[in-house]
Amino acid sequence: MSTSTFFYITPNSSTSTFKNLLSSHHPIKTQPTSFLPQHLLKTHVPNRKRFNLATASTPTVLESPPKSSFRDKPPKDINVLVVGSTGYIGNFVVKELVNRGFNVIAVCREKSGIRGKNNKDDTLNMFNGANVCFSDVTRLQILEKSLENLGVSIDVVVSCLASRSGGVKDSWKIDYEATKNSLLAGKNFGAKHFVLLSAICVQKPLLEFQRAKLKFEAELVEEAEKDDSFSYSIVRPTAFFKSLGGQVELVKDGKPYVMFGDGKLCACKPISEPDLASFIADCVLKPDMVNKILPIGGPGKALTPLEQGEMLFKLAGKKPNFIKVPIEIMDFVIGILDFLVNIFPSLEDVAEFGKIGRYYAAESMLVYDPETNQYSDEETPSYGNDTLEDFFKKVLEEGMAGQELGEQTIF
Repeated sequence: MSTSTFFYITPNSSTSTFKNLLSSHHPIKTQPTSFLPQHLLKTHVPNRKRFNLATASTPTVLESPPKSSFRDKPPKDINVLVVGSTGYIGNFVVKELVNRGFNVIAVCREKSGIRGKNNKDDTLNMFNGANVCFSDVTRLQILEKSLENLGVSIDVVVSCLASRSGGVKDSWKIDYEATKNSLLAGKNFGAKHFVLLSAICVQKPLLEFQRAKLKFEAELVEEAEKDDSFSYSIVRPTAFFKSLGGQVELVKDGKPYVMFGDGKLCACKPISEPDLASFIADCVLKPDMVNKILPIGGPGKALTPLEQGEMLFKLAGKKPNFIKVPIEIMDFVIGILDFLVNIFPSLEDVAEFGKIGRYYAAESMLVYDPETNQYSDEETPSYGNDTLEDFFKKVLEEGMAGQELGEQTIF
């Protein structure tokens, strides 16, 4: 689930290697090769004993990582299972891990991409250098059978799973159940570390997909508490560049920039997809990223929608022209939808979409302090080099090709 705005209604041997995989007759498709204050934790998870929130820029090792043999091996000998591979961020993560020399197993659906537009051949071509395993993460037995057929052990699981729509049932099916399946299956085949791509908005959970993510986060932490040889890294990014690019073409064409309230209701430190993929890949081996929640944003200060719009008009050489929509309009619509759901339960997801839109129109994607009810730019870590300004420049020149939100455009 990406962060966006409501306007976009726009028996396993530990020595098994991939030599076994590539020489076996197992049915797998392959391609050849390449300090934050502790009070910030209070609303995250019921069991907080080891739920450590840490910055990315100056990480503090709050406890020693579990002793595990995979961390002593070079990347070429480490098998990393990636679920959610064909998702927007998962795609970048697979390629980053391959570039770093890991043995990557990319679990994919037979039909993937926006509304299933990609077939098996498209997926194989996209993940050149990774081992592609077509399976179903929503069905634990099928996923475990697929991993058994690989004939190798798993060292690390990286989950980039996210519900495609944010609907109530889809959120629990993907953000919780399928993600938990990947944990259970991964551990069953030897995984000792789990890297979870979550979202910074779970700090203030008002939506179903946030509650689903938090439930899994809590169970992941509990798993590490029960098993000293197992560890986790929970990555909570801010907004993605693509979620802020939906109005670039409109501004370029001389149309107004639409925002809610005074344009200062929400702010974020957007991070590019390659930078986020690099940060996630860091979590595989870096000991200072173990057993921690890691909120992360891109470089520079936080930007409000007003500041984003002003930047866009300047880059496009256009006179600023804003339409300010009262946030109360959304509250009115949500109230009507909530009433109708009581009569027509089938409208449940429509009502949830309205709430999602309202959330992103009013809440900042920054580290949140529940005691003061304030979001903090300073407490939100920065990572990478890609800036939103450079992204806007590129989109103004080349368009949004490859940056489509797909089913999430309803937000």
